[in-house]
Amino acid sequence: MSLLVLRSFLFNFLFYAVTLIEMIVFSPFFFLAPRRRAWFVPKFWARTHLWLMKVVVGTDHVVIGKEKLPEGSYILAPKHQSAWDTFACLPWWPDPVLILKRELMWVPLFGWYVAKMDMIPIDRGNRFKAIESVNRGALRAVAQGRQIMIYPEGTRRPPGAEPKYKMGVANLYERLNVPVVPIAHNAGLFWPRRSFMRYPGMIKVEVLDPIMPGLDRETFHKTLVERIEAACDRQLLELADDPNAPPFPETAKKRVAELKAEAVSRTGAV
Repeated sequence: MSLLVLRSFLFNFLFYAVTLIEMIVFSPFFFLAPRRRAWFVPKFWARTHLWLMKVVVGTDHVVIGKEKLPEGSYILAPKHQSAWDTFACLPWWPDPVLILKRELMWVPLFGWYVAKMDMIPIDRGNRFKAIESVNRGALRAVAQGRQIMIYPEGTRRPPGAEPKYKMGVANLYERLNVPVVPIAHNAGLFWPRRSFMRYPGMIKVEVLDPIMPGLDRETFHKTLVERIEAACDRQLLELADDPNAPPFPETAKKRVAELKAEAVSRTGAV
């Protein structure tokens, strides 16, 4: 068994073991403290796992453009490639609210934590109720000055895969009249979906220019897709020829080939 497999196994074991231990140890403080103070616990938990990933697997991360984050309420629209992007950015959001599937509320202890933080659970089996829940929860979050996180594609997509952005974030943008902050990253290469493997290296997160209120839905949607996908494509190309890069899935290999062919075509046209 390779050292990388052993490190991945150890990290995954520690991830769940430490999560359970911290949830139990911090429960008295967490459930008695006001919500804003209680955020210390999830943020500490996130920092713990970022540190474990660095020490055990050798995976660090860098965040570029945090100074672009607006004050007060805004919508965060991150690329969703990995379980990593569900927690890694928690430490630098003041008071986030996540839109998540209702079934997570039923998980013992974890569901209680989610309820305490006043998240927005949705029933993905009932589209009408889901939209109603999101709208009601989002309006409440904006009134409280919180930051709303929604994945534009709804579910995890492998790096380089054809984008499939939904209109949910466009609906919120139009309804809430707050900025939308696109987030690009390449975490799916280092923490692949549907795999227990974890790969060493540097995860790159880019906070892109906020999309300010006032655009029509179609223009907003097009702008969001273009900004996130252009940044993700750039990140793929940066790692494509790096001998120390993690393994690329077929979707990423195909996308890199397309991008290189496009570059050659543009050069030839000139």
